[in-house]
Amino acid sequence: MTVFERIKFLAKKHSKTMKQVTIDLGYSENYFYSLKSGKQPSAEKLTEIANYFNVSVDYLLGITNNSKDGDSQLPPTDLDDALDGAMTWNGKPLTDQDKEAVRIFLQGRKSE
Repeated sequence: MTVFERIKFLAKKHSKTMKQVTIDLGYSENYFYSLKSGKQPSAEKLTEIANYFNVSVDYLLGITNNSKDGDSQLPPTDLDDALDGAMTWNGKPLTDQDKEAVRIFLQGRKSE
């Protein structure tokens, strides 16, 4: 996972858009997208972003997968955890029946 991907994941986890994070931190409109295209953030910016999301700079750099308090900050790798925790459609949680349909679909794609 790149620095940009980790920031994007954290923004989503905190129910923030990338635009809102940009505004909150006072960065230029295109700052995060310059990271997406490969630009490396400065130590100062890494520290600001880490403090904003309450994670370590090491987490943002991919050195560790844990936040400051030791909790994992990576997206769930288990399909059941992902379906239980993050699935919505039009802003509403999926029903158990919908989750099962997605689970069956994804498991079928996995075997291809």
